[in-house]
Amino acid sequence: MTAPNELRLLPWSGPGDKPCYLSTDDVGGYMSRLADTIEAVQLGMAAELLEMAAETLDDEDTDPIELRRLGRALTGAVKDVLRIAVSRGHRVAADPHRT
Repeated sequence: MTAPNELRLLPWSGPGDKPCYLSTDDVGGYMSRLADTIEAVQLGMAAELLEMAAETLDDEDTDPIELRRLGRALTGAVKDVLRIAVSRGHRVAADPHRT
């Protein structure tokens, strides 16, 4: 089992937007693979959203409501990507041989 300071921060939140953690030594286990898959989806969605944001912001006729939606979506994407970065940073710090 993983040491308490080596818990993996998962790419989703629990009730009350509290962080969720995984304690396992099995990086190929079901929950680890699920977390990896969700991280990949979140990163892909963030990349697509960034592309869409560039196009939307270049359009001078963009409706203010659409800009607010874009801002909310970008905020959510940045939150997801930050959580992934923190999680990966903790895992690298826990295992310096990990790439």
